[in-house]
Parts: sequence; structure tokens; C-alpha cells
Amino acid sequence: MSIILNIETATKNCSVALANEGKTIACKEIAEQNFSHAEKLHVFIEELLAENNLQFSDLNAIAVSQGPGSYTGLRIGVSSAKGLCYALNIPMIAIDTLQLLAKQIQIEDGIIIPMIDARRMEVFSAFYDKNHNQIRNTQAEIIDETSYQEITETIHLVGDGTEKFKNTLIYTKFVFHSDVVFPSANEMSQLSFDKYQIRDFVDVAYFEPYYLKDFVLSK
Repeated sequence: MSIILNIETATKNCSVALANEGKTIACKEIAEQNFSHAEKLHVFIEELLAENNLQFSDLNAIAVSQGPGSYTGLRIGVSSAKGLCYALNIPMIAIDTLQLLAKQIQIEDGIIIPMIDARRMEVFSAFYDKNHNQIRNTQAEIIDETSYQEITETIHLVGDGTEKFKNTLIYTKFVFHSDVVFPSANEMSQLSFDKYQIRDFVDVAYFEPYYLKDFVLSK
């Protein structure tokens, strides 16, 4: 039995899932306009363990969403994962945030472009094929009416970054999946277990979130 605690805090969604052998046992999450990760994260973790008759000592690893995403959200999630891994002497696993968004839909053809809002007309995005394999590197990009002109396939758009482009990306090849807004720890379960099996761990001491952009303090 491999019990992995999955933590996803890269966006407004504070999400935690317990998984056994790659299958989600239980998940708690809440998405609020004002980030509540600092208040909710450890409460969710303790509640999940108690409700499933588990102790911290039962955990075999902790997986955390590595970004890109909110600077504050990522810092909270990664710091919490590091602290628990140190205390419990268990490995830490990093999962790409955009892949978690892509995995929330199943398509038969075309490509999936998950987008996380990066303020104004900019998003964090990447390309995934129908099997959720990444086929274009993660980028911070500004979207306008000329974006993705070279792509002839159907483009499936997911994530909170897509909403502001519904009047910009108007061609029929664009399909908006408006029901998929935030990444969730629920999608981390199989991904983290796959990495656990091949011992694809990160160095707890030196690991940093994938911010993609420098943090700028707004006045």
C-alpha cells in the first residue's frame, strides 16, 4: 500500500487529496476569490487523515503542484510539503500544474491548451495531445486574435485564463471547456504514484516552485 498526500495550491483553488496506489481516496478543496490557502491547507490535511483513519506516519510520500501559478499559492503549498517531508522523512514529488488542468478533459482529436491567468492578457500555457503528453513547452504568453493561427487542429481550452479570450479566439477550431477552471489535487493521484514507483523525487532542500515569471509586488 502506497499512501500519497497530494497538494495543489497554484491557483485560487486550495486542494488536497489522499491517494492509495494511484487512486484518490478522498479530496477536499475550496476556491475563493481571496486566497485562503494559509488558513485552509493544514486544516484540510488533518481532516482528510482523521476522516480516513490515517496518521501522518502512514504517508509514503507527499506530492505538490510545482507551478506555474500564483506566487503566494505556490509558496504556501511547497513550503508545507517541504515541512512535512522533513518531519516525516519521506520523499517529495513535483507535478506540473498545467498537466493537472489538461487531464480534466478527454478528447478524441486535436490538442489541449490549459491556461492559468497571469494578469491582463497574459497566461501561463502549454500544449498537450489527446493522451495528455506535453507537446509544447510551458510559456508565459500574451494572447490576441492572431494567436495559434498556424494550428489547423481543434484546440480545446481549459483553465481560468481562458475566460477573457472568448471574444478574441472566435474561430470554430477553438472549443472552450468552461466547466474546467482550476487544477485539482484529484488529478495528481495517478501522476504522483507513477513518479513514486520510479523514484522520481525532488530534493526537498533545494526544490523551488516553477514561477515562470519574476514576482512583482503590486502597489
